[in-house]
Amino acid sequence: QPALFSANSAGACPGCNGAGVVYTDLAMMAGVATVCEECEGRRFERSVLDHQLGGRDISEVLAMSVVEAQEFLGDGTRVSADAAGRANLTAAQRVLGRLVDVGLGYLTLGQPLTTLSGGEQQRLKLATHMGEKGGVYVLDEPTTGLHLADVQQLLGLLDRLVDAGKSVIVVEHHQAVMAHADWIIDLGPGAGHDGGRIVFAGTPADLVASRPTLTGEHLAAYVGA
Repeated sequence: QPALFSANSAGACPGCNGAGVVYTDLAMMAGVATVCEECEGRRFERSVLDHQLGGRDISEVLAMSVVEAQEFLGDGTRVSADAAGRANLTAAQRVLGRLVDVGLGYLTLGQPLTTLSGGEQQRLKLATHMGEKGGVYVLDEPTTGLHLADVQQLLGLLDRLVDAGKSVIVVEHHQAVMAHADWIIDLGPGAGHDGGRIVFAGTPADLVASRPTLTGEHLAAYVGA
């Protein structure tokens, strides 16, 4: 049963309830976490660990990074979710390919969601939606919580979506995203109650060249720098 291979379900080690560690309450002192003696930290009951895939049990598979799992489940080559021949990939390979595309290839398969940063959660959500059949993506400030290097990774992903025939609409204040866009719609002339009107619509190059708005002034300074 699939539930056997989840440490939060039927396959969980009874000694630690799938946590891999046992917590001991020391009353007035801080609690102590020790590795579960029954599963030795592998989180699953012994009968589940007897099942193997390619010589590895479920605990060893979940310890793999996304990139390692791609190679383990494929033919030894890294496969992108947007690569030609996607229809021939397994469901697992398609999911792993999307995670690599959003820059999460270093995460381990069994990593708890509570350990992910805000930027990682943002990209994970985007990878999830990439599996749907919609033709239009609307992103509201997707750079929130992202490191500058991750912003470049995001821009590359958005380029691949557009190249695949998708329409990508991004609501954003990040100047790197504005400079990278094909088309900009600038709302203003001010913020909040002072805005609400389209004050410019065109390419980033036109906005920088004419600088008709406050956004144009700042974007010109950014591009010049």
